[in-house]
Amino acid sequence: MGPRFRGDDKCGGMCLSAPMAATPAWPPKSTPRLFVTHELGQGQIIAIEGNPANYLGRVMRVNQGDAVILCDNITGEWVTRVGQVDKRRVDLHVVNHLRPREEVPDFWLCAALLKKDRFDIVLEKATELGVAKIQPVLTSRCVADKLNPERARTIVTEAAEQCARTALPDVGEPLKLDALLRDWPDDRRLFFADEEGGEPAADAFCLTEGPAALLTGPEGGFTDEERAAIRAHPAAHAISLGPRILRGETAALAGIAVWMAEAGDWLGEE
Repeated sequence: MGPRFRGDDKCGGMCLSAPMAATPAWPPKSTPRLFVTHELGQGQIIAIEGNPANYLGRVMRVNQGDAVILCDNITGEWVTRVGQVDKRRVDLHVVNHLRPREEVPDFWLCAALLKKDRFDIVLEKATELGVAKIQPVLTSRCVADKLNPERARTIVTEAAEQCARTALPDVGEPLKLDALLRDWPDDRRLFFADEEGGEPAADAFCLTEGPAALLTGPEGGFTDEERAAIRAHPAAHAISLGPRILRGETAALAGIAVWMAEAGDWLGEE
């Protein structure tokens, strides 16, 4: 006869207890994440208002006692417990510090401005891939010449929230190519994605140490004069991203991915 469990009055003193359910992990993996603009600390009560409050209350449908993760881009990541929930406000009680602000690789993306929807992709995906800074660049063939800083910050913040990044990338004001080259820091290598060819990107990146950056072009590519000026710069190193002509956003993201795999923080992944 097989084992009996409590509740069966025929089992006498030989009953086996039913296994106890495991305590759910807290905070759950599905916990929503938000960035805030001020430094966090244990015991604080944070009032979330506006669109973030709408996201928590109406989209994520948080209730009192639920967990929300907050990041401040200074101290790192904190778990909070939901207090009062109103239509336009959610109060969060800071409970514990989960992890410090991460150290991302010292790698910049210097990308020529593209049409708005395409550069939005660059902002979002470059954040997910882990760059430290995104520097928009103005070249002769750029279709766009302006970047909305509030929109750009919103895009990179939402991307960081989605990918559980605790350090927001810096997003620079658009800078003309000649100014970028003129003021380039002496200690930072500038990899130039040249559609006319260069050293294979993986070969160039795997031998790199220290600060580095990737420069990618606009929809129409660099002019001959621009290409000559870049190649003449002492920090520049021309690289190839393969045998096909890539769109501006594709070149930027492919280059970041190769760098992260060869010289960045993907090397520590198992």
